[in-house]
Amino acid sequence: MTEAHIPQPFTSRPAAPLAGTAAVPGDKSISHRALLIGAIATGRTRVSGLLEGEDVLATAGALRALGVTISREDGATYVIDGAGLSGLAAPSTVLDMGNSGTGARLALGLLATHPLTAQVTGDASLVERPMGRVIEPLARMGATFLAREGTKLPLTVTGARMPVPIQYRLPVPSAQVKSSILLAGLNAPGETTVIEPEATRDHTELMLRHFGADLRVEDAEDGSRTITVVGQPELIAHPVEVPGDPSSAAFATVAALIAPGSAVTLPNIGINALRTCLFVTLREMGADISFANQREVAGEPVADLVVRASALTGVEVPAGRAPSMIDEYPILAVAAAFAEGPTVMKGLAELRVKESDRIAAIAGGLTAIGAAFEEGEDDLTVLGNGRPRGSGNTPVPTHFDHRIAMSFLVAGLGAAGPVTIDDGAAIATSFPCFIELMNGLGADISGADAS
Repeated sequence: MTEAHIPQPFTSRPAAPLAGTAAVPGDKSISHRALLIGAIATGRTRVSGLLEGEDVLATAGALRALGVTISREDGATYVIDGAGLSGLAAPSTVLDMGNSGTGARLALGLLATHPLTAQVTGDASLVERPMGRVIEPLARMGATFLAREGTKLPLTVTGARMPVPIQYRLPVPSAQVKSSILLAGLNAPGETTVIEPEATRDHTELMLRHFGADLRVEDAEDGSRTITVVGQPELIAHPVEVPGDPSSAAFATVAALIAPGSAVTLPNIGINALRTCLFVTLREMGADISFANQREVAGEPVADLVVRASALTGVEVPAGRAPSMIDEYPILAVAAAFAEGPTVMKGLAELRVKESDRIAAIAGGLTAIGAAFEEGEDDLTVLGNGRPRGSGNTPVPTHFDHRIAMSFLVAGLGAAGPVTIDDGAAIATSFPCFIELMNGLGADISGADAS
């Protein structure tokens, strides 16, 4: 987002029943990892179903600048000619990660143990997001950083010439920090270990094993998890089929739940147990969601989601679910606004440092559509009343956050009146075909005059 950015307002209106089948774009988390790990593997990796959103394409662009050949074939299939474990080259240009916190933090992990210097930056949103959580452990491994205000982009990283493996306990659960350290550990001798207090998304672990890494995972009785990667393996190229993103499927799922009479099918969705807590929570609220045709693809469990309109009831969401469903709280808050009774969400401190302060952004959206709530520092209670009134001519402020934008457009499909958002441009970072897909199911979403 720059000074030249022109807001793109959109309005969604109460919809007739949504119906049909819609293919959700590829999983963003898996797409990033397929590119990054394929880039340091030996041989040619073919990735089908890669998410062609701005975030993932920024990661591909950064890898090209590091000397990796990545080409596109038809149908969102990409071919990566791996440079090998130590084969990244010093870039001659700044690595611009756009809006992608995942891409930036994971790329810093790779760079930290390569003996080269690179400058990394991002858009106006990303440069305000903290990088200290990855800088601190990566510095222990021998990398050096020169960052704005000590922890922010733009920054310059110089990778360690003699990387040191570490054992690191995460202060807070974070799949991005864990993954950054594991990727750095690939190019360090010996064993690098990450201890996480609560299990987070394990796509990096599954992908590393898929490419032949020696990796161990141990679960403790207290719920913590220890992940160890053996450094300097020979990663061998393997094909990757990227399943549909459950975080993206969440929007069509909630839309079908709140638009009366709806029934939709979302094929080929990833149902990794560490990514399905939203669906578990919605089922606890009374949602009619089923998994059909369950199978496994490239180490990841996949199924077809079948969703039918349902009457929802408020619930208390355990704080322990936050690490694995942190991206889904905006759309859960919308579902909660349509439920009867309060939905209590705790352990949300991480939402304060996402693309926006998402707790504040959710609160602003709920206010605009007429939904009652109580906001805390790391918790949010939505006082559901069954059917909010909509925002009318009061645009929901999205703060250039793609998930806030999509969540409140979904709200307009079931509200008593239309919902307008002030800017939908950020949707392209993760779900470029969102409006086309939703309208194909029967939604009514169109461009609007922000005034």
